[in-house]
Amino acid sequence: MTNLPLRGVRVLDLTRVLAGPLCTMMLGDLGAEVIKVERPGGGDDTRGWGPPFAEDGQSAYFRSVNRNKRSIALELSDEGDRALLLSLLAAADVLVENFPKGSLARYGLDKEQLLAQNPRLIWCTLSGFGPASDRPGYDFVVQAEAGWMAITGEPEGAPMKCGVALADVLAGKDAAIAILAALSGRERGTPVERALHISLNHSAMAALVNVAQNTLVSGAEAGRWGNAHPNLVPYQLFQAADAPIVLAVGTDAQWVAAATALHLPEFSADPALATNAGRVMHRERVVAALASQIATGAAADWIARLEAARVPCGRVRSVREALADVPASPVTGVASAVGGTVRFPPPALDADGETIRGFGWSL
Repeated sequence: MTNLPLRGVRVLDLTRVLAGPLCTMMLGDLGAEVIKVERPGGGDDTRGWGPPFAEDGQSAYFRSVNRNKRSIALELSDEGDRALLLSLLAAADVLVENFPKGSLARYGLDKEQLLAQNPRLIWCTLSGFGPASDRPGYDFVVQAEAGWMAITGEPEGAPMKCGVALADVLAGKDAAIAILAALSGRERGTPVERALHISLNHSAMAALVNVAQNTLVSGAEAGRWGNAHPNLVPYQLFQAADAPIVLAVGTDAQWVAAATALHLPEFSADPALATNAGRVMHRERVVAALASQIATGAAADWIARLEAARVPCGRVRSVREALADVPASPVTGVASAVGGTVRFPPPALDADGETIRGFGWSL
């Protein structure tokens, strides 16, 4: 993308760890000018979250969500640093922060007052559990309390978290979406409407989507299905003779094609299994037959037959294998998923402090 849509938009990033930095990185990828404000000495907590660390000492974790930003270290208890921050804020379009409740106000950075003073400013707060709570927002805790761990893992196993800090990731993306919407309509926005609040907990609850709706409609508690699906059959992992594969049948036509490709003609012709509802009702019989059949052949052979029949399927790959399919760098991470570009790598702590102190936004 050469005509970056957020070119000229100024974003002041007062966040740390994952959700906030991911949000501001996405804005930076789309062309926004992002200044990351960090505490002197240590900076963003994730600078020390490792190993692995790169040769220059940056942690892989920090690198994953901090490209396309400039860094300045400011001590908010220092009057001069606070004055500099206020001057940057006066010319900013967006402020993103995840400070504990009330912390910025104690430094004289009053949200309501600053929004009233700057009619173009959008202020986005990220928290763990919403504006009424001062609980720290950690992804693991949110995954537990938002119901995710109750539905993740094997049915007879222990509750399990996702392998990625997905509540953080979703909250960061939600924040970016909310900011883009606010930028689009800010000429009509009041100070209250330009004050956004995204919580990890709400983002995680919204991400329950069909699982939440299943519970709301049925009144029954959701459970763990392992690698199976509560609403679709067959839609799970199967063990081939040499490796696991996944089969994801989403339509009745795909079911007929899958049964045919797997040499199970009696199943493709069975009227009791013609609809997904019927297959869900006869889940154990369908899964047992498919598992027995798939175990007799090699994963590559089954995948070739299923793909030829246009049945969604795949093999379980490692992260290294998956990364080979996309532009990715050990310095700047995985390429933007929304069409942005990498203009510069994640900064060292206070790498641009002298320039920003001298020239402000005119880097």
